[in-house]
Amino acid sequence: MSDTTTKTHSVTVAQRPLVLSWAGVTDVGRRRETNQDAFFAEYPLFIVADGMGGHAGGEIASRSTVTRLEAIVADGTVERGSIEGALALAVGDIADHPETTDEGTGTTLTGVFLEFGDGDPHWVALNIGDSRVYLLRDDRLVQVTTDHSVVQELIASGKISPEEAEGHPYSNVITRAVGASELTAPDYVSLDVRAGDRFVICSDGLTKELTDYGIQHFLRENADPGAAVDAMLAAALENGGRDNVTLVVVQVTDESSSTNEPAAE
Repeated sequence: MSDTTTKTHSVTVAQRPLVLSWAGVTDVGRRRETNQDAFFAEYPLFIVADGMGGHAGGEIASRSTVTRLEAIVADGTVERGSIEGALALAVGDIADHPETTDEGTGTTLTGVFLEFGDGDPHWVALNIGDSRVYLLRDDRLVQVTTDHSVVQELIASGKISPEEAEGHPYSNVITRAVGASELTAPDYVSLDVRAGDRFVICSDGLTKELTDYGIQHFLRENADPGAAVDAMLAAALENGGRDNVTLVVVQVTDESSSTNEPAAE
């Protein structure tokens, strides 16, 4: 039985009733004294932020960013322009906070949201930094986002292999962040909405401890998002828990085959 609550929401795509279900968790891990991660998971936006910076800087950055994005969900205006506007406000919040004393203060941001236009809704993955979005589709796990990091640039240029990246001295150095400086817009990737799809949105505290195969294994073993989240967190902690661990699982099912009742509005 999962300890993490799974929430649901109904959505119609191509006149087909579907159910979104999701759950999220964050944990300080086994080696850190404070948790600089934050997450937000409410229809139609699901995000994870991994803060960085001395003193309380990382926590300030991640929570300021999540708070600004929560506000656009409350306003019912989740779209690319409103997201970038919220992030610009978050940059100001971080810079103005009395405890932001480190120039390296900032946060990653990644996640997915449903974008509505004239037609059917579709997913948009967004990313700044090295937190990740994975998608399990047709029993195949793929990384949707591309890390904004020094090692990813080295991999892309052919200077190191993905295996060499894991132990590289610059493995924690990111090239983009939401912080006390000029904001760079997120990268966006559009995806159609399909029944059976399962997203994992996570900080690198999870991917430091679980391989892609491990993530896929726990998704296969746990049909409920809350159970999957709890299983992956437990495995990450058992494997060392060297960093804060934060993850959100979002999945799409046919309403006719779902046993979950949609959450009340």
